[in-house]
Amino acid sequence: MAGDCAEAQSSQQWHGSPHVQFFTGGRTRNPAGLRYVRIAPHVHFFTEKMAASGRGVFRYNTFYEGILRMRNARFLFAVVLIGLVTSVSAEVKLPQVISSHMVLQRDVPVPIWGTAAAGEKVTVKFRDQAKTAEPDAQGKWMVKLDPLKVGDAATMTIAGTNTITLDDVLVGEVWVGSGQSNMDMGVGSYTKGDEVLAKMAAESYPKLRLIRCGRTPWQEATPQTIPGFSALLFSFGVPLQKELDVPVGLMVGAVGGTPSGRWLSAEMFAADTACQEMVAKAKEKYDPAAEEAKYKEALAKWEKADAEAKKDGKKSPGKPKQPLPPGECEGGMGSLFKVHIQPFIPFAMRGVFWDQGESGTAVTGVDQYTIMGALIRGWRKDWGQGEFPFIHVQKPSGGGCAWNLEDAVTNKAEKFAPPPAENTISGNNNYREQHIRLMQYPAAPMAIASDLGPGIHPTNKSGYGARGCRVALGLVYGKKIEYLGPVYASHKIEDNKIRVSFTHVGQGLAFKNGEKLQGFALAGEDKAFHWAEAAVDGETVVLSSEKVVKPVAVRYAWAGNYPWANFFNKDGLPGVPFRTDAW
Repeated sequence: MAGDCAEAQSSQQWHGSPHVQFFTGGRTRNPAGLRYVRIAPHVHFFTEKMAASGRGVFRYNTFYEGILRMRNARFLFAVVLIGLVTSVSAEVKLPQVISSHMVLQRDVPVPIWGTAAAGEKVTVKFRDQAKTAEPDAQGKWMVKLDPLKVGDAATMTIAGTNTITLDDVLVGEVWVGSGQSNMDMGVGSYTKGDEVLAKMAAESYPKLRLIRCGRTPWQEATPQTIPGFSALLFSFGVPLQKELDVPVGLMVGAVGGTPSGRWLSAEMFAADTACQEMVAKAKEKYDPAAEEAKYKEALAKWEKADAEAKKDGKKSPGKPKQPLPPGECEGGMGSLFKVHIQPFIPFAMRGVFWDQGESGTAVTGVDQYTIMGALIRGWRKDWGQGEFPFIHVQKPSGGGCAWNLEDAVTNKAEKFAPPPAENTISGNNNYREQHIRLMQYPAAPMAIASDLGPGIHPTNKSGYGARGCRVALGLVYGKKIEYLGPVYASHKIEDNKIRVSFTHVGQGLAFKNGEKLQGFALAGEDKAFHWAEAAVDGETVVLSSEKVVKPVAVRYAWAGNYPWANFFNKDGLPGVPFRTDAW
């Protein structure tokens, strides 16, 4: 029979529709007078003997081909008809994100969805609720449970032609973690260099549940399941669950070395006015011929360097990339969103914890601030839960000193240092500024990281997770804690001084390390910055400089690394770098 099937496929003598196809050729293994029919792609193999006994079982949505061998044409068509009718029936199926051990978001409507045969009734039961839906023409169905409260683990059943039972389902808080390697890399990669993380990873957490998109269904956090899960999101979830004392579900969809342009869909990008305006401006200056010439020149240099590297047994330099026109994304716009985030939607959740930026946008002509605005708005629209919190980690990582180097959260920070020469404070700090500006979007707070330790892959994952948790507790859950360092609010010129006002003053403004407050600089109309004398005055800082008689602009911690900037609030959180100019 298998040989007959192979010959039938290779001979390419199938006829009919995509669902019922007849084969009429081939004699080596197809004796004259026999006929085969394939009902594709909905059935398993169906033998003549099974047909005669009535034991043929048609299954929906498989990848097997039904091959029927019969001598009676009338019987053949009867079986085809039965196959078409029975193949319509389909078992209820659920997405990966809906499984045993999951955590459902409390206090909001909870979508439960899946697939089944069109016209079939599907009933979802959980606790005292029962919701029924009927699949559409594509077999898709969804119900929404009424808002739930925290309680004991319970069983959920989803019943149609079959019944699925999900055990150990909890209700609590659900968070999504996404971005690139700092969100993706597992706990097991960091325990050697992070004692706090190692201790956390050695325990079990019955009320902490984990899921990685496309890898495993929901799992309880145990020493066996923790090592492969996101170190950052786990470090965020453990203190969150402890502080709230409710079940917490953590969902991660992240991939190392990836740009933001691949984490929003093409539809989100196309619908975003700010993105399209940037693309239009970039196209005005874009010269395809010039870009191609630059590429060929760079490629020729690379080929020479590559040959020399191979000759000397050294590592080859990175190969230049083909230039893309404005608005195009290297690797495909939304390719990662589709695989790692979309399968989670519309699972009810509280918010997103995001760590990405080192790989930029990969979208020609569009910067990180603008792309992230489109991403945040797009995710919120697709999820349909309003302006949920979107916490993002400050970039670049580290770079500043800490309030307390003995604190486990900040013990990897830079050591305090004296200020550098004045000519180092007027450089370009665009990369850092792009990420700080994300706080301008609604409900998009930043987890400040200047005092958490430097590096592309900081080793202090427990500290970074704890800082993100602090933001969630203070902003999302209303705990009476400060979650951010002093943030520039406004300034006014007072003769030869400038007074700067701040938000997030917490328990008060202060400096730590050194003998005085430092890290501020002033400039006049000549745009030349000089270090300023700084003094705290209530919720403001007053600045002056003998070298700047008529100051017009202020900068604070305006450098790639700034261990000499020692401005904090008394809650121990560092001041956020800022500038008042646009030079």
